[in-house]
Amino acid sequence: METKGETMRTLKTMNSFDGASAVPPVHTEKEFMGLEEKYGAANYHPLPLVIARARGAWVQDPSGNRYLDMLSSYSALNQGHRHPRIIAALKAQADRVTLTSRAFHNDQLGPFLEQLSELSGFDMILPMNTGAEAVETGIKACRKWAYSVKGVEPGKAEIITAADNFHGRTTTIVGFSTEAQYQDGFGPFTPGFKNVPFGDADALEAAITPNTAAFLVEPIQAEGGIIIPPAGYFQRVRELCTEHNVLLFMDEIQTGLGRTGRFLACEHEGVRPDCISLGKALGGGVYPVSAFLADKEVMDVFSPGDHGSTFGGNPMGAAVARAALDVIKDEGLAARAERLGTQVMNRLSKASSSVVEDVRGRGLLIGIEIKKEVGPARPFCEALMKRGLLCKETHAQVIRLAPPLNIDEDDLGWAVDEILEVLG
Repeated sequence: METKGETMRTLKTMNSFDGASAVPPVHTEKEFMGLEEKYGAANYHPLPLVIARARGAWVQDPSGNRYLDMLSSYSALNQGHRHPRIIAALKAQADRVTLTSRAFHNDQLGPFLEQLSELSGFDMILPMNTGAEAVETGIKACRKWAYSVKGVEPGKAEIITAADNFHGRTTTIVGFSTEAQYQDGFGPFTPGFKNVPFGDADALEAAITPNTAAFLVEPIQAEGGIIIPPAGYFQRVRELCTEHNVLLFMDEIQTGLGRTGRFLACEHEGVRPDCISLGKALGGGVYPVSAFLADKEVMDVFSPGDHGSTFGGNPMGAAVARAALDVIKDEGLAARAERLGTQVMNRLSKASSSVVEDVRGRGLLIGIEIKKEVGPARPFCEALMKRGLLCKETHAQVIRLAPPLNIDEDDLGWAVDEILEVLG
C-alpha cells in the first residue's frame, strides 16, 4: 500500500519528466556514490541520494523514485529545475556564441547589465561567475574606494564583517569567518578585517575607525542558521555607515532575487546599500553567473587591468541571466515567496513539537532549529528524504527550507504535512 507521501509523489509528478523512458544508467546508485567517494575530495557530506533527472520542484533518482526539492541548491534554483524559458535561452545561445572573453564586446552582456541595473536600482554592474568571486570583487572595490575616494592611507583600509558570516570559500573570505573549521589549516590569512556580532549596531559603531572602508553583511544569515537581525538594525547600520562615510556592502547571494519575498532582502527594512553581491539564482540553476553591483562613485574606481575574468560576462551566462531575471519578474516569484512563506511559517510556528527550539524565516527561506538536547538536525533530514522530501541541515541544528519559488502550492502543503509528522 502506498503511503500518503508516495501517493502525492505519484500523482503530482506522473508526467513531469521529459523522456522518462531514457536509456538506463550505466551504474547503480550505490556505484555512482562510490565513484564520487573514490575519486572526489571528501569536502562534502551529501545525503545518500543520486539525482538523475529534475524538473520544476521535483527530482528523480536513477531508479525512478521522485523527491520534492526543498533546498533549491542553496537558492540557486529559485526558478525551479530546468525552467523552460531559461533552458530555451541556454540552447539558443549555445547555437550562436558561447564565449568571447572581455577582450571583445558581445551582444548579450550590455542588455543583461541594463536589465539588472533597472531591476536593482544600481548604476553599474561588474559580472563574474561564482558568488565568492562577486564578494572578492566587492572587497577590492571597497578597498580601492577607501584609498582613492575616502582618503585612507595606503595599506590601512579595514572592512568590518559580522560574526557567523558566510561569504564564500576563498582564503581571503574564510580568513574573516568565525567558523573554526572554515579556517583550520588554511592560514595565514589576509589582514584588514574585523568581526562584530550580527545584529548589534552598537558593536558596529564601536568598531568603526577613520580607516573603515566598508561593512560587509548578509541581510539574513542563511548559512549561519537563518538568523534574522532585530527590527530596525539595518536602519541604524545605514545611519552609521552614512555618518562615518563607510560603504554598506550587502551580500545578497542567497537572499536576493525573490527568495525572501522581495527582489532584494534589504528591501524589507527599507534600506539601500552602497553595493551588493548577487549570484546563485542569477544563473537560473543552469549556468554560474554572479555580479557585483554599485553606483558609479564606487564602480568608477576600476580601470582597465584592475580586475577581470575570462568567463565573467560571457554571452552564454548573460543570455541565461536575462531569462532568469525575466522569469522572476514575469511570474511574480518574490510576491509568491512572501505569500507561501507566510503560510508555511504560520503552520510551523503554531505546531507543537518537543524537538523544535525555534522556527524563523522570511519568504521561502525558513529555518527549523532542533533542540541541542535532542541531537543534530541531520537525522531529521534523512527521515524526510525517506518520505520524499529533500532538505539539508545547516550549522548542525537547523533544517533549512528553501524550495523553488514556483513550487506547486499543494506540493508545498504536503511537504509541511510530512515535516510536521517527522518533527512529532
